[in-house]
Amino acid sequence: MADDTQRPIVIKRIKKSGSAAHGGAWKIAYADFVTAMMAFFLLMWLLGSTTKAQMEGIAEYFKTPMKVALSGGSGSGDASSVIKGGGQDLTRRDGQIKQGENEDRKRINLEAAEAERQRQEVQTLESLKGKLEKAIESNARMAQFKNQLKIDITAEGLRIQIVDDQNRPMFDSGGAVMKSYTRDILREIGRTLNAVPNKISLSGHTDAVPFYGGEAGYSNWELSADRANASRRELVVGGLEEGKVLRVVGLASAVAFDKDAPEAPINRRISIVVMNKKAEEAITKESRQMEATTASDVAKQLDVKH
Repeated sequence: MADDTQRPIVIKRIKKSGSAAHGGAWKIAYADFVTAMMAFFLLMWLLGSTTKAQMEGIAEYFKTPMKVALSGGSGSGDASSVIKGGGQDLTRRDGQIKQGENEDRKRINLEAAEAERQRQEVQTLESLKGKLEKAIESNARMAQFKNQLKIDITAEGLRIQIVDDQNRPMFDSGGAVMKSYTRDILREIGRTLNAVPNKISLSGHTDAVPFYGGEAGYSNWELSADRANASRRELVVGGLEEGKVLRVVGLASAVAFDKDAPEAPINRRISIVVMNKKAEEAITKESRQMEATTASDVAKQLDVKH
């Protein structure tokens, strides 16, 4: 019997192999896929929340600065970063303003400035009204005509009306010759109106009684215009700067003071309006349009003749 100690020792190694479904390679691939999807959705979110100004800055950065940055130059654009390169500085406040926000702010500022200007203008006209009333009260000769002076604030500005009285008319009947006390009133008003820079509109009015006894074709229209111009001259004599008068018109009985009694003496009046800026601009615009129309008509007539 052979000696067992001389037998060779045989070691059997059993290699266990698992199924492919239980390996770990697919997990790595899946993790890479999820990471890529997360990065993709993060990019979409960033693009969706970026303002137009920010995107323009990013685009500008990649357009111009790379060569400068790599070569160590001072960079381009207006970025203040220590990293060399160009593009707009996205940390600036104006880069975050939404489109149209600047326009809205400008409009609000303009509206606020216009409201403040109108408030100051009304305050100035109210002050002028007080000065006129004080001047009338302090002048003994003018105080007796207080009931014939109507001063109020209208949409056009400060309106001063001198109205006729049954026993105290402003002009000779049927003419533009002014009474002495009317001259005194107008001259006093002329001195006071120079205290403000506003332009003046002046209109003459008559009652509805038809005009008789004048020249052929002379009517209340011509009479009211003549009286308005006579009043303008007295204002200038009193010290009013002639350049302050923007309009002088005769309105006859078209705008009655007392609509229920169009033939009453109170309808015969002189109306002086210290115009606000809005009324002044409206008259100036109307005059320019009339001038443009007149020039166009003249040009057409010349073309027809030629």
